[in-house]
Amino acid sequence: MDKIIKISLGMLIIILIAFISVVAYQGFVESAYLNSLSSTYSYTCTITTDSTLSNVTLFIPVPADPLGNSPIVARYSAHAIAGLPHDWTVTLYDTGKATMVKIATPAITPPGGTNPAKPFTLTLSSEMQSNKLIDTREPIKNSALFHPVRELQPVACPPAGPIVKETPQCYHYVTSLYADYEAAPGASVNITSTIVGRNSWNIFEPGFNEYTTVTSLLMSGSHDGWATMKGTLTSGIGTYDTPLPSA
Repeated sequence: MDKIIKISLGMLIIILIAFISVVAYQGFVESAYLNSLSSTYSYTCTITTDSTLSNVTLFIPVPADPLGNSPIVARYSAHAIAGLPHDWTVTLYDTGKATMVKIATPAITPPGGTNPAKPFTLTLSSEMQSNKLIDTREPIKNSALFHPVRELQPVACPPAGPIVKETPQCYHYVTSLYADYEAAPGASVNITSTIVGRNSWNIFEPGFNEYTTVTSLLMSGSHDGWATMKGTLTSGIGTYDTPLPSA
């Protein structure tokens, strides 16, 4: 009988140690995740041209979520966008369906030597911390995109390089941009905007998940009016086997 009791007691001790070890491990993993977690939005807008543009007025979509909250609006308001020329007039507009930035300048003048084979690119950019976890799986519902999002269509994703644990979801859509400027008949103007929402952490090794969306429009010669930008969206990039924080 004593032997049975000793064996049973030993089993209980082993089970208790295993339980404590599992709880301690889970606590460590959760703590490492939360302490290293960083959620950021990276925004870029490029204007590329091979000719001088005069009397320029642009209404360019600014990324915002479906409720109109935008991670980039405050940066434009403070004129804190890297690469933004100090003499440009910048005004923000909320149309109810989209958040737009109006950019006005007498001219965009490329440096000497610019030509179709070697165009001039002006890059506006900003990186912002998010105070909450970014929804990178369903950004259409909860994260910043270029609105209005129209004609959203799921498409096959390009072949991925490294094998990933999750299967990304890819879409095509269109949105709107207003451009008014004077240029030579053969002038080429390309406007591209990108927003990347990314969560990153470090549990034994770096991990991340993200979504990215890009809109672009290529115009030729002078332009006056609204035009359609083509957009792509890739969501669910990376890994999602992160711990669920305790309540």
